[in-house]
Formats: sequence, structure tokens, C-alpha cells
Amino acid sequence: MTGGPRRRGARWPALDLPRPMLLVLLTVELLTAGLVVGGLAALPADRSTGLAALGALGLIALGVVHTELATGIERVRRRVAHASYFDLSSVWTFAGALLLPPGLAGVVVIGIYGHLWWRVWRPAGAGLYRHVYTTATVALAAIAASTLIAPHGLEVVAGSGDVLPAVGLLLLAMAVYVVVNQLLVALALALTTGRRFALRGVLGEWDDHILEGATLCLAVLAALAALRQPLLMLLVLPPLLVLHRAVLIRQLEERANTDAKTGLLTASAWRGRAHRALARGRRRRDAVAVLILDLDHFKSVNDGYGHLAGDEVLTAVARTLTSQVREVDPVGRFGGEEFVVLLAGLPRGAEGRTLAHAAAERIRRAVRGLTVDVDLPGGPLTITDLSVSVGVAITGEDGESLEELMQVADYALYAAKRAGRNRVRLGRAAAEPGSDG
Repeated sequence: MTGGPRRRGARWPALDLPRPMLLVLLTVELLTAGLVVGGLAALPADRSTGLAALGALGLIALGVVHTELATGIERVRRRVAHASYFDLSSVWTFAGALLLPPGLAGVVVIGIYGHLWWRVWRPAGAGLYRHVYTTATVALAAIAASTLIAPHGLEVVAGSGDVLPAVGLLLLAMAVYVVVNQLLVALALALTTGRRFALRGVLGEWDDHILEGATLCLAVLAALAALRQPLLMLLVLPPLLVLHRAVLIRQLEERANTDAKTGLLTASAWRGRAHRALARGRRRRDAVAVLILDLDHFKSVNDGYGHLAGDEVLTAVARTLTSQVREVDPVGRFGGEEFVVLLAGLPRGAEGRTLAHAAAERIRRAVRGLTVDVDLPGGPLTITDLSVSVGVAITGEDGESLEELMQVADYALYAAKRAGRNRVRLGRAAAEPGSDG
């Protein structure tokens, strides 16, 4: 006997997606399939098509070899990557877009990503529908870039005596490839997470896109090598493997700098970011504010509901902190229920103090209004009535070094607690022994 009715998405997780995302997923995949099949059907039955098909098989073979050589590294990268993930296979998929007609360019993507699924994504537990959507977005990007290059032909572009137009066309093809892919990925993230579709979501992290740019440049070199001597394309593999290892080291460093429970910076990583922000502030003659925040009566949450509920509260507070400050303002977990925030680029003097105080009050009010839903073995639970006490220090009269600012902010924090908690206290005046601000 079965244990009861199953959810509809138990066997097909894609069916549990929001309807707008499910519609986008089906549209993108059907459009990709139609363009690939239509592109293949439109190819002439002559020797050039046979050579192009042979070239597509060669690129797929190189992509398979590349994946096999880097499988161990890629599996580790899949586990440690926090969000965005570039698999570096653009070397072969973009080369296919430059060398082949649109239909065959799509076939190259499908072949390489099919093997990637089997060797990297499937063992890492990634959802099949996600990988199919990713494959479709990359295939559409390759088809778009191929459509741009195909009328001219890469050999004609490369052999053109006009260097600037040739380089411009290749750069445009790169831009089309990246933008089509990233727009579709950002749209999927917006529809599945409920976050507002924003330019920041499309652009992602600069380091990731520098990596993608380097990979696309290697793709151009590989495509040009294919026109002269296809065996030279093998020389692309060693620098690719070096890139894999360099990216893995960066991702491991990021993981080491990230607090496992909250996703915020660790105390040591936050201090490093804070020292750099202070140095920039001195050069630009800006002020920098340090906020130390302590979650009030957090022990009662752990004692009353358990440590798993406490972890959920810490995570929710961490999300609230990052949502209330700018991306350039580092947020860290300083230990236990204590957090630190650095506000950079503030004006010197009274205006900067006013802005820092307003930011601290905004954070305090946001935490006060927070509700945390927790699933516990005994049933769901909603935790409310949370609050934080905040101590603030700003460069100038509160000090210039990070150590001075943190000492003043820490004393101001305890002044806020002595005054009854759920309060903000600012600067040396609040930090005076016996002062409640």
C-alpha cells in the first residue's frame, strides 16, 4: 500500500514551479528545439554541410575531453559555488557559434551540456529541468551569435584587412552571446525566487564575468586555430585547466570567508574588508561608520524553541541586515548573536553622523518587524518580537582606526543595552561610562 497521495511535483519537480516560470521554461525549450531543428533542415545537402557536421562533432569531442580532464575540479566547484556558476565550456560552445551555422551551433551546445549533465551536474544532485533550461539558454545564445556571424563567415572576418570592423563584429557576437544567456538566467531567478528583476541580477559578480570574458577570448583563438590547423585547438586545454584551478581556489577562499549559518562574512573576512574601506575613505576624505549589533534576548529563543529555531532567526536577521544596506557595505557575523556592519562613503561631520544614525535606526526597525517561520518536529512555528541593540561609531571624533571605532561602537552598544535594549546609541558620548546616551 502507498503511504498516501503524493504531491504532483514529487516525480516531476518542474511542475511545482510558479506558473510564469513554467511557461518561460517551456517557451525557451520549445523555441530552442524549433530553431535547432529548423536550422538543421535548412542546411544544404552538399560537401560544406558535411564538413560543418564533422566540425560540430570535433567540438563536442573537445568539450567531452575538457570535461573529463576537469571533472574532479568541477564537482568540487559545484559543491562550493554559492550562486553563480560558470563551467568554462563556453570555449567550445562559442567557438561553435563562430564556426558553424546556427542549427549546428545548437547541436554542439546540446552535446557538450548533455555530457556535462552526466558527469558533473547529475552526481552533484542538480535538478534535470534546471540543466535542460540552462542548456536551452546557452543554445539560444550560441544560435544568436552564430546568426550574427554566419552571413559574413569567420574566415572572411578574420581575413579582412579592416581590423577594427572585424574586431567589432567579434566583440558584438560576444556581447550577444553573454546578454542572451544572462537575461534568460536572470529572468528565471526573478520568477522562481520572487525577487525583483533588476540590472544587478543580470550583471552578477564582476569576477564571474571577467572569467567568462577570458573564456570567450579563448574561444575566439580556438576558432581561429580551427580555420588554419584544427590540431592547434588542443593547445587551448592546458590554459583552461589552469583557469579551472584558479577559479576553484577563489571559490574555496570565498567559502572560507563566509559564515556557514548566516552567509555573512566571517569576523576575520569582515575586518579585512573594513580595513580596505577605511583606507579608501582616507584617500577620498570620506567618513566610515561601524555598527555593532546584538540580538536582544537571543538565549531565550534557543532555550524556548531549540538551536535549529535559533539558527533560522540568525539567518533571517542576516538577510534583513544585508537588505537594509548597500552592496558596498560589508556585513559580518562577529560571533554568537552579534553582527557588524560598515557604512562606507559617508560625508564627514554632522551629516555623516546623521546618515549613520538613520541607517542604524532603519535596521533596528526592520528587525523589530521581522517574523520568522520555522518548521519544527512538533509543527510550524512563527517567532516574532525580535529586536537588536546597536552601537555606532564614525570616523572623526570617534577615532580613525578600525580598532578605535570598534571599541567606541562596542561601548555604545552596551549603553543601548543599559538603556533598555532595542535602541541605537551613537559615538563617544554614548560610550562614556555610566552614560545611557
